[in-house]
Amino acid sequence: MNVHIIGGGNLGASIAIGIAKFTEGNQVTVTRRNTKSILHLEQLGVTVSTDNKHNIQDADIIILTIKPYQVDTVLAEILPAITNKTIASAVSGLSIENLQNKIGATHQAVRIMPNIASQFGASATCIAFQESNKEAAQKVVTLFEGLGTAPIIDEKLMDAATVLAASGTAFALRYIRASMQAGIEIGFDWQTALAISAQTVKGAAEMLLEEKTHPEQLIDRVTTPQGCTIAGLNEMELHGFSSSLIRGIKTSLKQIKG
Repeated sequence: MNVHIIGGGNLGASIAIGIAKFTEGNQVTVTRRNTKSILHLEQLGVTVSTDNKHNIQDADIIILTIKPYQVDTVLAEILPAITNKTIASAVSGLSIENLQNKIGATHQAVRIMPNIASQFGASATCIAFQESNKEAAQKVVTLFEGLGTAPIIDEKLMDAATVLAASGTAFALRYIRASMQAGIEIGFDWQTALAISAQTVKGAAEMLLEEKTHPEQLIDRVTTPQGCTIAGLNEMELHGFSSSLIRGIKTSLKQIKG
């Protein structure tokens, strides 16, 4: 497929890198007003342009990774140049219905929420669409399955998906940072502490994804009676480890909803 990404910021560039590295047979174009920071993408075979309409008529999927205030301006620019396109929006707060009304009935609107781990083939990209656009949306699902996982969700959960999948990246990194800092306190240099902490989180996540089981079942495997693990877990919970994370996620969702 030909994939046209409008908005070459952190997210758009991450998606482009992921497509180039982890999918086969797909051509990618990324547009940005100032392309200086994304010229390195050309080394991966990605086309970089300052023109949002550059070869857009050849696109099978158009992905919007722009700010909400840019949507109307960008659509006014590209709509006269395209017909019958699948437009996948990663724009926060832009509903499928609103996007569909803006682009017209000749195009198919899909809503996506990827994260910057796309460039490592490890994004959790939540996708929502109207039933009438199911066939077109399947192309988007297939594309993002190559960049990690691509669960289909109800659109009403898209704000929650933003917090859990996109903001969740920052939350997970904050845990790793704290683990690294603890590692330094117990004797490691920061590089070694970081390497161990990051790999441990990666391993835990891979076990969950592979075995598709509840986290507590895996926790039980490394928690022995009167052992150091249960002692550490209990101390963390005493100080609100789980509750503070849950409260943080819920607070982020409230912030999105205003």
